[in-house]
Amino acid sequence: MSYTSRMVDYRLMRILNAYVTKSFATVLVASVLVVTFGIMGANILKVFEAISRGIPLSDAFLSFLFLMPFALSIAIPVGVFVATMLVFGRMSADNEITAMRACGISILQIISPLIILAFFLTCVCLVLQLEIGPYYAEKGKSLLKTVVVTRPLSMIEPGTSIDYENNSIYIGDRVGKHGIKDIQIFQFDKRTKKLRKDVAAAKGQVVVDKKKQLLIIELFDASIVQHPENGKRPDRTFSEKFQLALDYGRKFNEIKIGKKIRLLTLRELFGKTVMYRMLGMDTTALDIELNRRIAFGLAPIAFLLLGMPLAIRTSRRETSIGLLIGVVLAGIYFIAIMVFQAFHKYPNIYPQYLLWIPNVLYQFGGAVAIWRIARR
Repeated sequence: MSYTSRMVDYRLMRILNAYVTKSFATVLVASVLVVTFGIMGANILKVFEAISRGIPLSDAFLSFLFLMPFALSIAIPVGVFVATMLVFGRMSADNEITAMRACGISILQIISPLIILAFFLTCVCLVLQLEIGPYYAEKGKSLLKTVVVTRPLSMIEPGTSIDYENNSIYIGDRVGKHGIKDIQIFQFDKRTKKLRKDVAAAKGQVVVDKKKQLLIIELFDASIVQHPENGKRPDRTFSEKFQLALDYGRKFNEIKIGKKIRLLTLRELFGKTVMYRMLGMDTTALDIELNRRIAFGLAPIAFLLLGMPLAIRTSRRETSIGLLIGVVLAGIYFIAIMVFQAFHKYPNIYPQYLLWIPNVLYQFGGAVAIWRIARR
């Protein structure tokens, strides 16, 4: 082959690779935005609930944004799958892939830039799953905790129950800044957990003692029902004023020794695993969490390898069909991993290794399918 022919082939490859990569990247960005919006949309209602409870808009919105890394770590693999299905499905239906192969360009040459892109996205997902996601999720949780301490009235959420120590408090609605109405307080025995006192009032108020960090609930014209331990008939009395003090400072400022496993960063996860093993404790849940995050992080490569041959074989012109197939297969992938994750109570079946079944099937099956297409 002459030098001129090689230069022509090289320029042709660059043009085709740029064309495929640009098409793929465009659909990928759109897919990631749509999936991220869908995931984050489920938490928007929590933002409005927090605002209605007195939490500042800026803090509520910031805690909402702190969930973005986790959402992106899921949206990126799904976006890769959807983009692969749509782009290669269209190219196959328009016989573009057939034309490229007729010019002597192999399947591997066509998808080589996308493999590099998928590797980069895999690195991004791993960082999001192992470090950035847990860090900011915990930061968002701590932010709301701090807001509750500085704005204790945000604890009062009308229509829901507040469980504090041996008390279950229901407040129907708030009136103005401090007023409340339709209040019901159930006090339980600390040892037997049986109901001991039932207090109800049509109206009351909430008083905050920030110096002592007390949230005082005052009820006016309260009806009090005492439930004796011996099972006798309850005694009913009335009180012009009934008070219940909640020590929100102790409740929300107490230092928690451990965080939830899903909020641990990679270093914290390794550290806790080593500590558990030194103490002879079961580390199955920690091993599952680590393997789950890595498996999710490797999803972009798995979805690219499976999606490309599947899209070529289906050759659908209708983009909705390709989108549906991509979403269904991505859903099967994530659901399978979550199902295996639920086996943490059965360490004898090694669920931390079963988590890799979807990745192995998708990557191996996709690689074999690509190899068969390349041999045609």
